[in-house]
Amino acid sequence: MPDPSLQRDAALFAPIAQTGRGFYFTLVVLGIAILWGAVAYWTQFEYGLGVTGLQQPVSWGFYVTNFVFFIGISHAGTLISAILRLSKAEWRRPITRMAEVITVMVLFIGAGQILVDLGRPDRMMNIILYGRYQSPLLWDATSISAYLFASTIYLYLPLIPDIAILRDHLGKHRFLYAVLAMGWTGTPRQQKILNRAIAILAIMVIPIAVSVHTVVSFVFSMTIQPAWHSSIFGPYFVAGAIFSGIAALIVAMAVIRRIHRLQAYLKPIHFRYLGYLLLVMTLLWFYLTFAEYLTGYYGNGPEEMKVFWSKFTGPFWPTFWGMVALNFVIPMALLVRLQHHAVGKTVAASACIVAGMWLERFNIIVPTLSNPRLPFPETMYWPTWVEWGETAGSFGLFILFYVLFVKFFPIISIWEIREGREVGLKEVEERLLTYLPDGTEPEPARRHTKVPT
Repeated sequence: MPDPSLQRDAALFAPIAQTGRGFYFTLVVLGIAILWGAVAYWTQFEYGLGVTGLQQPVSWGFYVTNFVFFIGISHAGTLISAILRLSKAEWRRPITRMAEVITVMVLFIGAGQILVDLGRPDRMMNIILYGRYQSPLLWDATSISAYLFASTIYLYLPLIPDIAILRDHLGKHRFLYAVLAMGWTGTPRQQKILNRAIAILAIMVIPIAVSVHTVVSFVFSMTIQPAWHSSIFGPYFVAGAIFSGIAALIVAMAVIRRIHRLQAYLKPIHFRYLGYLLLVMTLLWFYLTFAEYLTGYYGNGPEEMKVFWSKFTGPFWPTFWGMVALNFVIPMALLVRLQHHAVGKTVAASACIVAGMWLERFNIIVPTLSNPRLPFPETMYWPTWVEWGETAGSFGLFILFYVLFVKFFPIISIWEIREGREVGLKEVEERLLTYLPDGTEPEPARRHTKVPT
């Protein structure tokens, strides 16, 4: 390392400066998954959607499930990062960029699921040419596009000072870093402008993020399909998105912490704090799920009850009760007490929640379409190898994007860590002094009360 002052944070440069055999092994494994997905998509493109398990009335299956799932995970970055930045939570510094990267990378994969589901990707142009805003589908396209643009800028701006550090102190990829650094030198004026821009974007992306998954829920709730036409779907989808996003962030933190030996930066307290937040979201998810199904059961509509019982005791009972176990029972058992083994407990709970929230999206979509209002015969949806391949390829592509980002850019913000050491401690002390009484306030006047004789 040419600059001795960088030795303290040398571990943050290691993933970029050093390339081991594990990196290439990971690329091979992800390449196999992506190749499977590419072969599956080419087969579907050549022969049509008939090679999948999609049919009438189940015209949405794994593809739309993956779409809602990936868009939900994207809430990890903006909401967690933006809220923690605005609240000036100092423990946020090592984790905000991990969350922001998840948002940007996963939005590309989520939007791509719609192209796959179309069967004819050229028809995507019809949205631009002939789209009408009477359709929630066009609301979806608009909100996701705005969210992707805002999230990309929100990721890039805090990255500029770190890119400048790489430009000045790392030998390779110097031209790339010089272009992306945009002439950053770290002057007080530049730092002031950057901090102001980050603060403005942090405020902007929160309502955009909430609107995205609300609009995604409108694709379902604006129809009159049984178990979809519900006013609770907006907050239900937003809460579920935050829930799965936090879980995905914790899993990413654990993997990066273990592979790149960043235990000094990602400490048990970070997992404990996120674990408490995850526990709150677990309870909120259960409350909204209970309210949704209780309302449907109490109403006792014939079409609604067909879908209800198909989940509770019918053909979809394994996915439904698996969802309940993975999203509520197991996380509650693991997250109630985090004084000891906080890392292991939160990671195990998060892995269960990621799987459980995928099942939740499946349980929303497929059982309803399998029991339609129209006079179609009841049917069971069975995905083919094409849909499994597309799913494996999508997850593989998302992980590959994340791995490549870690390889080229610091996954933990170097300048924010330094700022925390140099400025953050003093700011926290000053902020605490404004919260607490210093003993100089005038003592409140005592009330003169007449003592009864």
